[in-house]
Amino acid sequence: MAVQYELIKRCSKTGARAGRLHTPHGTFDTPIFMPVGTQATVKAMSPHELKEMGAGIILSNTYHLYLRPGHELVAEAGGLHKFMNWDGGILTDSGGFQVFSLGPLRKITEEGVTFRSHIDGSKQFLSPERATEVQMALGADIIMAFDECVPYPADHDYARKSTERTTRWAERCKGAHTRADQALFGIVQGGMYKDLRSMSVRDLVSLDFPGYAIGGLSVGESKDLMYEMLEHTVPLLPVNKPRYLMGVGTPDCLVEGVLHGIDMFDCVFPTRVARNGTVMTHQGRLVVKNAEYTRDFRPIDSDCGCYTCRNFSRAYIRHLLKTEEIFGLRLTTIHNLYFLIHFMKKMRQAIIDDRFLEFRAEFWSQYQK
Repeated sequence: MAVQYELIKRCSKTGARAGRLHTPHGTFDTPIFMPVGTQATVKAMSPHELKEMGAGIILSNTYHLYLRPGHELVAEAGGLHKFMNWDGGILTDSGGFQVFSLGPLRKITEEGVTFRSHIDGSKQFLSPERATEVQMALGADIIMAFDECVPYPADHDYARKSTERTTRWAERCKGAHTRADQALFGIVQGGMYKDLRSMSVRDLVSLDFPGYAIGGLSVGESKDLMYEMLEHTVPLLPVNKPRYLMGVGTPDCLVEGVLHGIDMFDCVFPTRVARNGTVMTHQGRLVVKNAEYTRDFRPIDSDCGCYTCRNFSRAYIRHLLKTEEIFGLRLTTIHNLYFLIHFMKKMRQAIIDDRFLEFRAEFWSQYQK
């Protein structure tokens, strides 16, 4: 298989696990956070900077690249790796979440989804086969099956029909996928219903994907409800394959996701809030644009070893952001991504040392939401 998971260590008291993900573009330790490069670039970051801070694999967005510049152009350039000059791992999502987020601009049928481009209003169509074709042209190491993301809230009948369609679409994606150097992951849906989550896992596991994502969480439900769904769903997934929780990327959710046995995470959160002056610390979020940091000459986080924290103060970064200097949002982005990547490495080491519960307790003793 193009992508294989190797289990290294399992926590003796929880579902947390440390592993290794082998892909055509490198081997990466898990649990891992994947920075999001929506349009073939992680905003404000160069590939060299990402590699230097330890990002082994990044995520790009099929929906956006399909609309602009077009998957044919990316394929002509030699694939996404060459197009963006990134020799590490790449995962592309199927575009399903973005399409379903368009609301009234899209129409779902059994065949696929017809939608209006958010760029120019042009009529577009994505089916399981088309989404797979686009992702094969992009050439990522890991691609995702085209799914229907169950909205929150949704009644049981709607969630059941949607989840059953996701399974049928997953089967069609698998039938359309022909690249041997690429792994196609299935996506578990089911809304906030345990019986539907069980059904989705059962049906997708029978299709024998090389990895499984858990979708339809972090879509507006409470975090406690999300954790409840994880507690029910993750143990049903194969032990010997990677588990990916889509769209989650705050430190508290990463800790609890790892607790429940998740290996891979992604989210636009750290880069998006960085551009608004919000940074992550071991004590919680800090809005460095606030006036209280005008004369604060400490680093963002004294326990962080990133380029930003080693060289610049909160006061200086605040000054840059208030004067709308591009370097300011670059510094906050560098910090947030480094913080999360190394936060995951610390969790992994805690699992290896069989002290993950102690790590979790220490984290919650100082972290303020």
